[in-house]
Amino acid sequence: MSSTPQLYVSLSPNLTALAMIADALAGRRRGLPEVWRRALSSRVGPLGHEAVRPLAAPNHSIVPDSVVPRSPISGDVSVEEQVSTLHDTPPEALVADLERTFGPGPLPAQWRQVAERPARWLHGYAGAITDVWNTAEPLWRRARPLLDKEVERVGVATVRGGPELVLGSLTSRIVYGERGVLVSDLQPGSFELGNRKIVLVPMLAGKDAVIISLDNPGAVWIAYPVPGADSLWRRPATPAMDELSALVGPVRADLLCALDQPMTMSMLATSMQLAPSGLTYHCDRLRAGRLITRERRGREVWITRTHRAEELLELFRR
Repeated sequence: MSSTPQLYVSLSPNLTALAMIADALAGRRRGLPEVWRRALSSRVGPLGHEAVRPLAAPNHSIVPDSVVPRSPISGDVSVEEQVSTLHDTPPEALVADLERTFGPGPLPAQWRQVAERPARWLHGYAGAITDVWNTAEPLWRRARPLLDKEVERVGVATVRGGPELVLGSLTSRIVYGERGVLVSDLQPGSFELGNRKIVLVPMLAGKDAVIISLDNPGAVWIAYPVPGADSLWRRPATPAMDELSALVGPVRADLLCALDQPMTMSMLATSMQLAPSGLTYHCDRLRAGRLITRERRGREVWITRTHRAEELLELFRR
């Protein structure tokens, strides 16, 4: 790095979706809680699971740009924009991207099937992102105060302590020193950043998740876990629990708050540390009050909060 880097921040949830896909579907475990890993995996169909397999190849971290077709360099990128770009990408453009990424000669084994059926991969990967985001979006909305706080932290630290202070405090996998920015990675390499700006992208991801792109000649971007996300993983944001508990009981109040996204009975039992018989009893009472619905999908029973429950929770948040 030839000069003091210029830092920018982008709130692009598409990188959160990618980090969750890599952890929950592709098996690159980076600290995502198991209950979320199972919930995300169960929501993605067979074609989506097939599409993300190349991301799971052992000892390989390099992927084509098509995995992130809309980068956060020029501003925030929504998941919807990312999915739309994937749907609009011509199959031959994906094949050209693979050849550009991996150079002449045979493609890595994990990407050969993608090159043979590029349209299928683009469709399956876009579907996987959509399915994951449908589950994770409520968490992203609840995290907005954390994300805003991180934007402020980066701005203040850049002015008062210099960019070096910020780059050294993103995650334990990134170190900033005399040799520049050092990142723990499966495939080590050296890159000259020159005078390129650095775009920081806070994510809702496991504590060890890092995604970096160094290909753009004008800027690089680094996606990292937003500080404080642990509070969201442990328990969903809750309303005035004392009042809600007095109305429906403490266990059922916890259960309603835990259902910020649909969950299976086994997920709920693990999350709330309840015996199946006890969970069934409380779910029966909540269902009788039209606060949850139950739906069998194959061998699993999914529990979903009703609109009536949403209104009840909103009442106690006021």
